[in-house]
Amino acid sequence: MALLLQMGSSYCIRTEIFRHKCGQNVGLSRANNIEAAKLKENCIGFSSVSCFSSRKTQILHVDDAVLGHKRGHSVIVAASPPTEDAVIVTEPLTKEDLVGYLASGCKPKENWRIGTEHEKFGFELKTLRPMKYEQIAELLNGISERFDWEKVMEGDKIIGLKQGKQSISLEPGGQFELSGAPLETLHQTCAEVNSHLYQVKAVTEEMGIGFLGIGFQPKWRIKDIPIMPKGRYEIMRNYMPKVGTLGLDMMFRTCTVQVNLDFSSEADMIRKFRAGLALQPIATALFANSPFTEGKPNGFLSMRSQIWTDTDNNRTGMLPFVFDDSFGFEQYVDYALDVPMYFVYRKKKYIDCTGMTFRDFLAGKLSCIPGELPTLNDWENHLTTIFPEVRLKRYLEMRGADGGPWRRLCALPAFWVGILYDEVALQNVLDITADWTPEERQMLRNKVPITGLKTPFRDGLLKHVAQDVVKLAKDGLERRGFKESGFLNEVAEVVRTGVTPAERLLELYNGKWGQQIDPVFEELLY
Repeated sequence: MALLLQMGSSYCIRTEIFRHKCGQNVGLSRANNIEAAKLKENCIGFSSVSCFSSRKTQILHVDDAVLGHKRGHSVIVAASPPTEDAVIVTEPLTKEDLVGYLASGCKPKENWRIGTEHEKFGFELKTLRPMKYEQIAELLNGISERFDWEKVMEGDKIIGLKQGKQSISLEPGGQFELSGAPLETLHQTCAEVNSHLYQVKAVTEEMGIGFLGIGFQPKWRIKDIPIMPKGRYEIMRNYMPKVGTLGLDMMFRTCTVQVNLDFSSEADMIRKFRAGLALQPIATALFANSPFTEGKPNGFLSMRSQIWTDTDNNRTGMLPFVFDDSFGFEQYVDYALDVPMYFVYRKKKYIDCTGMTFRDFLAGKLSCIPGELPTLNDWENHLTTIFPEVRLKRYLEMRGADGGPWRRLCALPAFWVGILYDEVALQNVLDITADWTPEERQMLRNKVPITGLKTPFRDGLLKHVAQDVVKLAKDGLERRGFKESGFLNEVAEVVRTGVTPAERLLELYNGKWGQQIDPVFEELLY
């Protein structure tokens, strides 16, 4: 959070001081749709405001609770992200600034946290039809009023909620997402998930609504899915068919669970990025849970994962350059600069900039907003529109798993924390995967959505590698000393048998369910 007040050549900012290149201090900043005049008013009266001279004027989020206005017991805040700068930059951004933004995520091990995000499908219990926006709005308002969440608005539409460092948001087809707070232990993570599901159920039970934990919409066609009233999604919806055949399926019919994890330095980021990419197909297999499309088996164990292979190849995939000797923050910035943009957010509106690049933006050459230069907010927003299997922001996102029932929502972060937050486990994984070729990594990416843990790999099956990796994750969790290894029980049976969650669903479909899809809504109901 930050507040900025200009005083000659100095600025008062109430914010964290981040580490640039994990060394010198840099203040990064942004603000939520407010005029500079309001900033002045709100800055006065805050304690612990620090002053320093700055080469640029960039603003971080202002405390929403101060800027929002109360209606009853809930606070209403402007849509965030995306964000707009309230003060114009005094000097243009450089590539070095963009590198510094990523590097500012470096933090010492004692400050590493676990951030878990998951999506789920809401449906009417009587008809099994997807929730309409009006029902979702009722749910959001109900959670806000009953459990004291701040409302996030876009125009006059409620599109999300915030409470502390947690947020609830809507994906394009109404998938209901919890973005959890950065937490210290997996016990806290699982408690957060349970609390969220309790709050959701407390409201939805009165509405006749249920939620489904699965990776791909098993019954309904795209045309049956309601469209959420969010400006960025309209731009994406128009652009997706131009760059792939499955982009609209990704937007409207998929759900995932992912975990966001920290790094201590550029070198630590590189090691975790490489381990994450190499093992992502194993995570996809362990959590594969999307074998149905429009009421029938679709030929995949993870249709959600398959969809990403033909969504938009300019912004997805296994990023082989991460394994180059020259890789670091700067190389990721070079990649992101050339990923086509979706939009720029100005004056509470999304401006379509599809097909143009952030490199053009840095040079003031965007035809959608001629002559304008980007802010760090624009960069932050752009980074959220890149979708590789592992994504770098000021932390690393593990993006390869299907959505699933609540126990698996705790197991996914457990898997990655055990590997990436334990030095012994991480080094063992890097040793195991060191001689995997780019072609082998891509082969696993291509085949795992179809054959899961039964995918042939070298002289055995991927299941055998996965067994070793899950053991490493378990040992890593035990060394952390928080008694977290039990959260891996959900995947222990999967690796022991080699049978993925999707294959268990297919057994039910072909047996007990009599090749009817409707029972899946009861089987995977939260």
